[in-house]
Amino acid sequence: MGVMIDDQHHSSAPDRFPLTVIVGPSGVGKGTVLKRLVQLYPQIDLSVSATTRPPRDGEINGIHYHFLSREAFEEAIAAGDFLEWATVHGDHFYGTLRTTVENAQQKGRAPVLEIDLDGARQVRKAMPQALFIFIAPPSWEELEKRLRGRGSETDAQIERRLLTARTEMAAQDEFNHVIVNDEVDDTVSQLAHIMQLA
Repeated sequence: MGVMIDDQHHSSAPDRFPLTVIVGPSGVGKGTVLKRLVQLYPQIDLSVSATTRPPRDGEINGIHYHFLSREAFEEAIAAGDFLEWATVHGDHFYGTLRTTVENAQQKGRAPVLEIDLDGARQVRKAMPQALFIFIAPPSWEELEKRLRGRGSETDAQIERRLLTARTEMAAQDEFNHVIVNDEVDDTVSQLAHIMQLA
């Protein structure tokens, strides 16, 4: 028995907006871009991940995450209910339930998923018709500057993120579109055009 987040499952409903998958290196500004996109286009539906970690203070089930027991999560994996999933820090599971995306589409909303490269590759296998967009920095130097400028991570953490960023940047050809995030408003405008929101 798969995990269903919403009972309103009408497969005959038209899918006006495809799932949009956003990937980009840490520090490229994905969060800022998506926040602005949501402000401008209320039809955007930022996908809520499922997780086996317990809720933190103030977190609400279904708003911040879909909180599942390990057993329920493993059953959902076995049933093929996830578009993508991963074990984070060898401890808790995180993933995107297929029904989360389908429910948004059935309501005429535009589902958006911000995930890492491995997750995007899983989604491509599960939902090849999705729209895959890579957010790139104007330059490698600018990315490093933004990461160091955040001041929230140690040098070792920054080096690890830069190492991951090199792998991500090398995979740009796997995406339908690459947008260079030089100026947030321009990036948002390009995203909206590609997603046919405007």
